Amino acid sequence: MKIFVARLPGTPVFDPAGDLIGRVRDVVVGLRIGRRPRVHGFVVEVQPRRRVFLPITRVRRIEAGSVVFTGRLNMRRFEQRASETLVIGQMLDLTVRVGDEPMTVYDVGMEELKPSNWEITKVAVYKGRRREPRTVGWGEVSGFDTLQKDQGAAGLIAAFESLRAADMASALHDLPTKRRIEIARALHDDRLADVLEELPPDDQIGILGTLEPERAADVLEEMGPDDAADLLHDLPEEQAAKLLALMEPGEAAPVRRLLTYPETSAGGVMTSEPVILPPTATVAEALAHIRQQDLTPAVACQVYVTRPPTETPTGAYLGVTHFQRLLREPPSTLLGGVLDPSIDPIRPDFTLRQVTYYLANYNLVAAPVVDELGRLVGAVTVDDVLDHMLPEDWRERADDRDDLSRENGREGADDRDD
Repeated sequence: MKIFVARLPGTPVFDPAGDLIGRVRDVVVGLRIGRRPRVHGFVVEVQPRRRVFLPITRVRRIEAGSVVFTGRLNMRRFEQRASETLVIGQMLDLTVRVGDEPMTVYDVGMEELKPSNWEITKVAVYKGRRREPRTVGWGEVSGFDTLQKDQGAAGLIAAFESLRAADMASALHDLPTKRRIEIARALHDDRLADVLEELPPDDQIGILGTLEPERAADVLEEMGPDDAADLLHDLPEEQAAKLLALMEPGEAAPVRRLLTYPETSAGGVMTSEPVILPPTATVAEALAHIRQQDLTPAVACQVYVTRPPTETPTGAYLGVTHFQRLLREPPSTLLGGVLDPSIDPIRPDFTLRQVTYYLANYNLVAAPVVDELGRLVGAVTVDDVLDHMLPEDWRERADDRDDLSRENGREGADDRDD
């Protein structure tokens, strides 16, 4: 049985009872001098965003669209050993030699030679800009053990193309710094912006600092204004000012406004781009707006109604209507007639504690933020509040999840050397 590794990312992993445990993110191998690499196992991402090791000896079968393992799964966070290589993270995009010809690796084939004994047997390569593909045996290739200054990123990006931004961010975070920067530089601005929003602050700052200032400003423009403001808050003042100056004035304006509020206030965590419509808009128009794919569920749950202009800071704030109410009304109904009179807006100077009590008290996932002139300046969503109330390193912390793994009965020995 032969499997090409670049097709595995995102493949669901099931336990013996048929329960979904996580998804494959990479394959761990050990390079051996004069011999084909041996597959040690899979890096599997389990919720919430924790990467663990699944030994190949515990894999019962690999089918189209699924991996099934037997026994227990060690829930300790995966740590790559010095003698190990990640196929997707570190082998794809390498420049190798097939005979005397330089080639670029875009996939690697693993094969089960004996039960639970998998080795890397094939390498898929291409040459030059025409990308003429070839598949050759492992023994025909040299150069995997060479440290390369610029590895490229096309193969890894293609392998992770279908991943959500949060999963891509998790994959980037676990790569060596050099590889992380190579991948980040190769991503399109909009994709990199989405990924940056999901990374810890240290990773954000590190990646942004490796980009040319003009490109860094372009990426900030693609980010949500609230996320861009959070990132600029963490940068040295001089660097933040330089990037703001390089941004398009229309894109920089909402970010500048958000930077005027304290970081731990409603104004500091709100999004300045909620769904806003005039009172003369119809229910059908409102539903069309909240169906936009790029809106998060928390932002799409409410439509804010104001006098023109309908970009923050808006004209006079009139009220809010919820998507459930919109679903119950005839499509031609005007929004001015379906406002919820029970929801009072909050002020930008509300503390995070006050915002939290407000959302909890009224069972809301979002709240309008209105300034002293009665203008809507943004909306605070529950995910904004959680991002700022959790510890700064919450995306990286593993200790808080150990109890859960023990309760699930999946803690076992790390038999990587079986």
